[in-house]
Amino acid sequence: MTQTALPARSQADWRAAAEAALKGGAFDKLVSVTADGLALEPLYAGRVGPRALRGEPGPWKALTRLDHPSADDFAAQAREDLENGADGLTVVFAGAGVAYGFGLSRSDGPSLHRAFDGVRLDEGKRIRLEIADFDQASAFAALAERSGADVGRMDLAFGLDPLGARARSGAAGESVSALAQTVGALRRRGFVGPFAAADARAVHDAGGTPAQELAFALSAGVSYLRALENSAHIEFRLAADADLFATLAKFRALRLLWSRVEQACGLEPKPIRLSASSAWRMMSAVEPYVNVMRAALAAFGAGLGGADDVTLLPFSQAIGLPDAFARRLARNTQLIELREARLGFVADPAAGAGGFEAMTEGLCEKAWGLFQTFKAGGGLDKALERGVVQLTVVTSAATLMRDVASVKSPLTGVSAHPHLDAERIAVLPDTAAPTLAAQGALVPLRLSEPFERLRQAAEAGPKMFLATIGPQAANARRLDFAREAFEAGGIATIASAGADTAEALAQEFRASGAVVACLCGSDETYGERAPDSAAALKNAGAGAVYLAGRPDEREAAWREAGVDGFVYAGADLVAAVKGVLRAAREQGNRAKDF
Repeated sequence: MTQTALPARSQADWRAAAEAALKGGAFDKLVSVTADGLALEPLYAGRVGPRALRGEPGPWKALTRLDHPSADDFAAQAREDLENGADGLTVVFAGAGVAYGFGLSRSDGPSLHRAFDGVRLDEGKRIRLEIADFDQASAFAALAERSGADVGRMDLAFGLDPLGARARSGAAGESVSALAQTVGALRRRGFVGPFAAADARAVHDAGGTPAQELAFALSAGVSYLRALENSAHIEFRLAADADLFATLAKFRALRLLWSRVEQACGLEPKPIRLSASSAWRMMSAVEPYVNVMRAALAAFGAGLGGADDVTLLPFSQAIGLPDAFARRLARNTQLIELREARLGFVADPAAGAGGFEAMTEGLCEKAWGLFQTFKAGGGLDKALERGVVQLTVVTSAATLMRDVASVKSPLTGVSAHPHLDAERIAVLPDTAAPTLAAQGALVPLRLSEPFERLRQAAEAGPKMFLATIGPQAANARRLDFAREAFEAGGIATIASAGADTAEALAQEFRASGAVVACLCGSDETYGERAPDSAAALKNAGAGAVYLAGRPDEREAAWREAGVDGFVYAGADLVAAVKGVLRAAREQGNRAKDF
């Protein structure tokens, strides 16, 4: 059989084909822009860039999160995780920045002894502490000594992070000089660290961009390096989310950035200890099973980006304290990726890929510029004191939440493909959904929260009548858009069979039991029938009438006829649903306050 070689195609050939397919549309439509303002091209040629390698050969370590308040239950979970494949434990104390409402409630000697009953602390498993203050770290060190463990052999990251704590609380607590004293005392007792954590997850939790997160980590790392004079005593911690490309590039970028810092300090660059945790802000209490996929993407991106260890939040974390099933899924997600998919066995697999190299380089440039800004102002501590960091992050968070509300950044199961009849997810008994402090400098947020509040307000509330002007089949696309838009806010929809007259539409509305309506039709039929249809629906008792489509020069006439608002691609759906709920309450409906 004769093989025919495929003709060689250049990037110019591909661009010409793409422009032909666009049929006169701008090629820039294929270029996306990240939260940091980086332009991502649709196609890249291969390119050579610096390598971002772990210090240890082989795949990343799969850690499991322990945050049960009860010492006895905490111990049972620790034993179960270690017996079922976890490479180590992420120990979360109450009050820690990433406790998210839970965490081991007591750190006195007897409580810690019960919490780690049956756990060998020096058997080679990695232990990463998430602490609220230095006393918790010291208490754990005392536990290790009392247990008879060889503390010099322990793989223990203490997580001492005064700058990260200040970023979250907005108040000055333990100082960097106190950090140096504490580390000195721990070293004299035989512990090897890492001790300090340059932890930038507070930035991500509060809605910051990847470059802002990197700049924070870099700035904190430099402050701790000055105090400790040994980069081996510092661990870096970043958030990993479902944006696979950004996560992978971000982890690669931090290794390259720190190498540049070491060179600037006259040090021989050495691989850093880099830990990843799946992002709190991507967790949803609505359709929480989607969180399983989000966590899988987070582990994939962080692990292939060079994280030394990864910890995943169980999928029900935003609902309550996760049960054994949710914890097992979080643990097994990583084990499947590592042991079945064999991920993590190639060092820096994104190296040479043009898209990843370009994004890594772009993040390095953006983060380095912001790092220099903090440095010029006296360092991270001064930037936090003056509110420079907070203002930078809050500004980005506002843009992020606008994109979520307008579905420019869709959330699967929440604002995209919502499911109002989703099953209730079990959590451990006697635990409520975590309530986080609303005050502080960098307050954690979740992207799905605005839609979740709307769903709570709409429980047993109004129904939306989708008033189809003309046959359903001819308006299926707009009908589906309107259905998703309102159901994202918890408002159940009832679709019209398709009416030929405004009066017939009004009769269907009266029979539906709905209190609000939305016109769904084509732009042509809107011009002919929208005013009469809106007026008829209002006369039939509709508390509010919306129109599925972008308003144009006819908006004034439509509003005069009774149209109260519009839903369309790019519109603020959160605001639109709030308007519907207000109208429903005015009609005496049971919609709750939002």
